[in-house]
Amino acid sequence: MSNNDSFIEEVSEEVRRDRLFTLLRRYGWIAILAVLVLVGGAAYNEWQKAQDRSAAEALGDAILTALEIEDRSARAGTLDGVQADGPASAAILQMLAAAEELQDDPKGATARLMEIAQMNDIASVYRQIATLKAVMIPNGGLDVDMRRARLNDLALGGGVIRLLAEEQLAYLDIETGDEAAAIERLNAISADAGATAGLRRRATQVIVVLGGEPLLPGGTTASAPDAATSDGRDAEAGAEDSVGDGE
Repeated sequence: MSNNDSFIEEVSEEVRRDRLFTLLRRYGWIAILAVLVLVGGAAYNEWQKAQDRSAAEALGDAILTALEIEDRSARAGTLDGVQADGPASAAILQMLAAAEELQDDPKGATARLMEIAQMNDIASVYRQIATLKAVMIPNGGLDVDMRRARLNDLALGGGVIRLLAEEQLAYLDIETGDEAAAIERLNAISADAGATAGLRRRATQVIVVLGGEPLLPGGTTASAPDAATSDGRDAEAGAEDSVGDGE
């Protein structure tokens, strides 16, 4: 019985080995292909990251080289010659070139920024910033109605851009002689929870210059607490005088 069992086990082992070799010959190439795909994919991914990093470094070096040029017009021209590696990079280059043209050619700078505002293949924040910068340029060639329409579109959005657009709309109100509307808009900005400290400070200063009363977050005027403090001080002074008279 022992010899028979050993013989059966040996035969079974040979059968299993034959089946394994058959499976390897039939499907082994799939496993080898999977390994090659994984290794090749990882290598390509690393190569692509290295290429992107090199392109970003080259773009940054080109921008820094352009910004080191002393002549403003030459800087703008050099920035125009820098090869962008995508729509976002092109938008940034246009913004930098517009900043260089701002003093000598405000209309040209505005045109550049408005071109960015029309680009549909970049993130909306780039378009919003470009629009805001364009409407803020004096003598940029945009009339009041165009500037107001652009700013109203920005004011419908969210975040800090909305409040900055509201601030520029207040300045437009001042420009067109509607100071009451400007004060109301600036007070709304000052009371907004999303306003930064600098924005609130600017809004309050302009309100004071216009002769208005800045509103506190509670809706009271800034002069009301001062008046209350003054009344308290007067009452305290009167009490001290009474005590002095009694002595």
